[in-house]
Amino acid sequence: MDSLVIVDAANVVGSVPDGWWRDRHGAAERLRDALPGYAADGLPGLMAPPLELVLVVEGAARGVESVDGVRVVAADGSGDDRIVRLVAEEAGGRDCLVVTADRELRERVRALGARVTGPRAVWGRRRDEG
Repeated sequence: MDSLVIVDAANVVGSVPDGWWRDRHGAAERLRDALPGYAADGLPGLMAPPLELVLVVEGAARGVESVDGVRVVAADGSGDDRIVRLVAEEAGGRDCLVVTADRELRERVRALGARVTGPRAVWGRRRDEG
């Protein structure tokens, strides 16, 4: 069974002051497009492949579509609440990693057995390859 990686799009995009606030939808699409390689390659030092990657979007980024290797889930309200529900509903005994720097969210998903890491785990690679 693939390990589960859930990425907090708003938090990860917001970790780099590159003008993302002018186009939240486009910024979420750029993050989504940086993620598929991790499904096959894994996250070095964190999770071995294969990975199921889920990108949680909210607000202006809700219209972002899934692509091969990345399932996009739009939060109806709070992205954090949707991430917690995904961990509770889909982790089911498999290794689960949530990518976020949000302290409160980290505590909530850890209580459900998920591991956490910061935005650089996925965003740094995009910057190096871009």
